[in-house]
Amino acid sequence: MSALAAVDRVLSALCARVGRAVSWLVVAMVALTFAVVVLRYGFNFGRIYLQELITYLHAAVFMLAAAWTLQQDGHVRVDAFYRRMAPRRQSWVNLLGTLLLLLPAAGTLLWLSHGYVEQAWALREGSREADGLPFLYLLKTVIPVAAGLLALQGVAAACRHLRELLEPRP
Repeated sequence: MSALAAVDRVLSALCARVGRAVSWLVVAMVALTFAVVVLRYGFNFGRIYLQELITYLHAAVFMLAAAWTLQQDGHVRVDAFYRRMAPRRQSWVNLLGTLLLLLPAAGTLLWLSHGYVEQAWALREGSREADGLPFLYLLKTVIPVAAGLLALQGVAAACRHLRELLEPRP
């Protein structure tokens, strides 16, 4: 039991740290968006690379904070039946959902993105725009990293739900 708790604690802490760090990118994204709007409409100055940077930041926030959102139980769900279930049954649903849906999906994304990212790195892929950012390959690298973080948080969640099921009830 203590091993399950330790795995849950370590993996959840890692995903929370990444999520909190990535959340600061939202501040940068808002400030950059404000600057782009002021520059464009106030000074008639615009650059593609600034707009692409906003897109990169948005993608990084969305993908890298997904595991933290999962940990905080912040994902949208339709729980017409779930909310009426007893806690033990909820643990079963969560454990089976993690093992049968989340972990296979994260593993598939990790597997399928490998070649995609490898090719982007081999080409040092950049923007298709002349004034765009030259490091699209770095953005593509976020895909398997996000899948790995989701998988780690899935393992942590499975440990937590398994522990809930194995603990004796008072």
